[in-house]
Amino acid sequence: MTDASSSLGASAAEAADPLAVEPAAGTDAAAIVVSDPPAALTLADNQQGRPFWARIDNPFAAGLLLTLGGLVALLLGIALTNISTILVYIGLAMFAALGLDPVVKWLGRHGVKRGWAIAIIFLTGAILGVGLMFLVVPTLVAQIGQFVTGIPDTIDNFQKSDFFKWLEGIFGTGLNSLVTDAEKWIIDPANIAAISGGLLKVGAGIATAISGGLIVVVLTLYFVASLPGIKNSLMQFAPARRRPGVRAMTDQITDSVGGYLMGMVILAFFNSVVATLLHLVLGLPYPLLMGVLAFSITIIPLIGPVLYWIVATVIALFTSPIAALIFAICYLIYIQIEAYVLTPKVMNKAIEIPGSLVVIGALIGGTLLGFIGALVAIPVTASILLIIKQVFFKKQDAKV
Repeated sequence: MTDASSSLGASAAEAADPLAVEPAAGTDAAAIVVSDPPAALTLADNQQGRPFWARIDNPFAAGLLLTLGGLVALLLGIALTNISTILVYIGLAMFAALGLDPVVKWLGRHGVKRGWAIAIIFLTGAILGVGLMFLVVPTLVAQIGQFVTGIPDTIDNFQKSDFFKWLEGIFGTGLNSLVTDAEKWIIDPANIAAISGGLLKVGAGIATAISGGLIVVVLTLYFVASLPGIKNSLMQFAPARRRPGVRAMTDQITDSVGGYLMGMVILAFFNSVVATLLHLVLGLPYPLLMGVLAFSITIIPLIGPVLYWIVATVIALFTSPIAALIFAICYLIYIQIEAYVLTPKVMNKAIEIPGSLVVIGALIGGTLLGFIGALVAIPVTASILLIIKQVFFKKQDAKV
């Protein structure tokens, strides 16, 4: 009777083992319910150790998408290569606009509206350009012609100089035969014809450069006029809460780049004036040509003055070793004055860039885009350095 009543309401398992008790009964573990693992976890466990392509449901579709993606990337690369010249024009125009923006702001602080300030700047540039065309270009072309036609006489005078005899005593009589062979190659009509063919290509390149320069001027005009609007449009890509900080950093970058570009133009102009005066005082030939060459080379910071110092000294050696030595000493003194006096005064508002980064940036830019790349690489390096200081370093400093 007792057994029968005790088994009422019990399951078959409990009746078979009425004394069995759960080990976790009466503890906190009793509230934990162990369920079966989800199907996704089981599938992931089953897929462990299998290669990626074995886990793709439709390998054909995946392969097709990958192939199409590769083709699209290839087409984009070809398109960028074809429009690389246009991109260079746009980049040069933007950097020129940033370089002119400090002048526009300076005129604005003196009560000149932005539109009139831009008109004054471009009108002044047009007048200077026309003046250079009529005053400098004919003399420059004449000096280039004299330099080309006077190469044989220059070589002969160099062979008769005491400096050449001193070099011949060091290197032997083979130096004389080497110079003679070089002179014969230059005055050979066949080589002159080959050079003429090359000059035709140079002429075509000059025509392309002139047309490209006009395009850059027009783009620069539009960029300078719409620079505030461009900045405001770029601000829309940043979150609203970060726009004040992004705007401040953008203004700092543009002001630094603009100041740097204007500073490099001013320093290159000083180099050109010094080089021209030294050639005139020392009686070296082609002073105007060397002054233009100095402006073109020294506009590259840090590397340009040293490079021009070497080139101009070597060219002066063919005229007079004494004059070349005096020129080398005087221009080296000017380089030191420029580095320690002029550059700090001119670049007082531009971002400070370590000399090693200037050299690295100029080398990378020159390798990628030649002279233009070496010129543009410095402001780009300054912008990247400023972004790193304002964004990355501040984030790292906030991690305490």
